[in-house]
Amino acid sequence: MNEWVELLQPSYLLIFALLIIIVLGIVLIAMWVKLNRLRKTYVKMMESMNVTNLEQVLIQLRETIESTAENSEAQQNRLNAVEAAMKKMQSRIGIIRYNAFGDLSSNLSFSIALLSEQQDGVVLTGIHNRDETHMYAKPIAGGQSEYRLTPEEKEAISQCVQPEPK
Repeated sequence: MNEWVELLQPSYLLIFALLIIIVLGIVLIAMWVKLNRLRKTYVKMMESMNVTNLEQVLIQLRETIESTAENSEAQQNRLNAVEAAMKKMQSRIGIIRYNAFGDLSSNLSFSIALLSEQQDGVVLTGIHNRDETHMYAKPIAGGQSEYRLTPEEKEAISQCVQPEPK
């Protein structure tokens, strides 16, 4: 126990306190050096971005992301509208050429069906003989017409209904 009492003497306590102060001083200097390196890196980064505040950069990034998301949503809505409009376009075409009068003429008569994906549109028929040509147009809704369709017109419509080859 006397050994502990001797260690608690003021001279030993003073040496012990000085050692602790020296160690803390070394740690403080090391932290100071690291902080200066970090500060230099921060300043270089901010100068390259032409800003002085990291908070400002983060706010600008968030605003840019929100703006991009809004633009993306607007473009998606526009694309959906275009796709819906395209489904209504008469983009499917079926054509049949035939000889309407047997051996009296060549294959100059025709039926053309112009339909949308919903099978709405029109079928055009041209009947050609030696002296004249007659044109007929019949509206089509859902693949059907309120007018009587010829077998050639039905065949032209069925060409439009068939899926496109890939």
